[in-house]
Amino acid sequence: MDAKEEIRSRLNIEDVIGDYVQLKRAGRNFKGLSPFSGEKTPSFVVSPDKHIWHDFSSNKGGDVFSFIMEVEGLDFRGTLELLARKAGVDLSLYQAQGDKGLSQKKERLYQALALAVKFYQQNLVANQAALQYVFAKRQFSKEIVQRFGIGYAPNLSSGLTDILIKRCFTSEELHGAGLSVERRGKLGDMFRGRMVVPLCDAQGRVVGFTARLIDDQPGAPKYINTPQTLIYDKGRQVFGLHMAKEAIRRNNYAVVMEGNLDVVASHQAGETAAVATAGTSITEWHLRSLSRLTNDIRLCFDVDRAGIAATERAIGMSSQAGIQLQIIKLPEGYKDPDELIRQDPTEWQRVVQQPQDAMEWLLDYYSAQYDLSKAEGKRQVTSKALDIVGQLVDPVAKEHYVQMVALRTGASVSAIGTKLQQMTEPLDLVKIKPSKAQITQTPKLHLYQDHLLALAWVYPQLRDSLLKLEFNDFEGTTRQAVYGLIHKLDTRQLEANQVDGLQSDRLRVKIKELELIVEQRYATLDDSLYFVAAELSKRVLVDKKTKQKDELARELSDMQDPIQRKTKNKAYKKLIQEIESLKH
Repeated sequence: MDAKEEIRSRLNIEDVIGDYVQLKRAGRNFKGLSPFSGEKTPSFVVSPDKHIWHDFSSNKGGDVFSFIMEVEGLDFRGTLELLARKAGVDLSLYQAQGDKGLSQKKERLYQALALAVKFYQQNLVANQAALQYVFAKRQFSKEIVQRFGIGYAPNLSSGLTDILIKRCFTSEELHGAGLSVERRGKLGDMFRGRMVVPLCDAQGRVVGFTARLIDDQPGAPKYINTPQTLIYDKGRQVFGLHMAKEAIRRNNYAVVMEGNLDVVASHQAGETAAVATAGTSITEWHLRSLSRLTNDIRLCFDVDRAGIAATERAIGMSSQAGIQLQIIKLPEGYKDPDELIRQDPTEWQRVVQQPQDAMEWLLDYYSAQYDLSKAEGKRQVTSKALDIVGQLVDPVAKEHYVQMVALRTGASVSAIGTKLQQMTEPLDLVKIKPSKAQITQTPKLHLYQDHLLALAWVYPQLRDSLLKLEFNDFEGTTRQAVYGLIHKLDTRQLEANQVDGLQSDRLRVKIKELELIVEQRYATLDDSLYFVAAELSKRVLVDKKTKQKDELARELSDMQDPIQRKTKNKAYKKLIQEIESLKH
């Protein structure tokens, strides 16, 4: 038995999910309100017998691992570690010898950092200057200081180091945790005379610290952070995520700020969906990590060169990730969110709720920097704006912003489109408008496919509904695998023990999820099941034809040039015929 199966065998799925969703018994299953949508009628179902869950409001489902990945925003490794701790499973027993050693090293670093938090908190209470800075100047409450584990590193050469050495930590471990550094040939504390704020991973384990001066020290940097370590990676650190993820899921947006202390202030003001990156160095990993919880990300960076550059980078990355990026605009006169939060918490909550589209905000900023009554000003604005527009994936979004740039500068859409073509690869911006099915596979399409496969799997007599569909008509390798298995079985069915014996874990979980869909939605229907299956099949077929028409239309668009049409006349006519045939 591998680690995953051992964890699964020790945990009751209803107990794990019950920590996040209030479940009530409904026959053999449990029901509750979806944690992924704002529904009022329970449609979230947990099946202890099958060890799976399914959310009918969002068409999400899976096993206990997929639930934790969804609700906690963790990758699989993080999920495995979280559930292993809950189940009391020692993952090192399932690792190769080299991996065991690495795991043990990491665990020692976590232990040292946890002790450092306690040391810094005790020293905060004992230092009057630190207390004055934290509670009077920063205006943090006792509750928020405790929640974020804020402390104070005393201005001693080796206060923390000496204590941890006595606790049997080696100098290599303390250096490896980023807690100690060698100065003049002697090991001493990394942080001295600073307020310290723990940096945690998505599970809430301390991985490092950010430390701020509490008084002016000429030549000394205001902030210093833990250096890169075995467990701390600046490019992957999302400050406050472990405390913000519940609010992010509930509100369906995330506020991304520059400074860690901005986040602390925001949480104190009641806006708890706030997190921070390492300054303005927002990365694809940051966006991917947050996108597990929401696709609405709202930036609140300083309006300076670094903040503008970060916003420009983030727009391109968010487009690739399918994220809606927006900007939180501070009222005139405020230089950063911390200042606004301390003076008017209510106003901060208001501006968070009124974000502006990131590209529109950027265009406003560019327009204010240059004189649009002159050709040079128009050239500068269009060049900067189109450099970002060219990075967008969605052609409809590109067309929208091309029109906006044209409107803002007074240039024609044709001229702006031509300039964009010159700056990027040639493409048609106006001729073809892809359907929603082409831009993205919608959850609605997945819903049709799941329900059709569920009926065909449970009721062999309904498998004729799949005759007009093919393997590639289904989205994702797991759905395709289910279709392939149904096709292979013909009119046969698999017993429960045979399903459990399937080699693919994803396939096993998916099949049990499909069985739960039928149990919850179709068990009471009789003859009408034939009509339901036929209707679902028709819907999937319509989506298939729509996708085919979009692809052919795009090919046709590429042949609109008269010279190309002449040299490829037969191919052009064939495309027209194929498009016409799909209309029937």
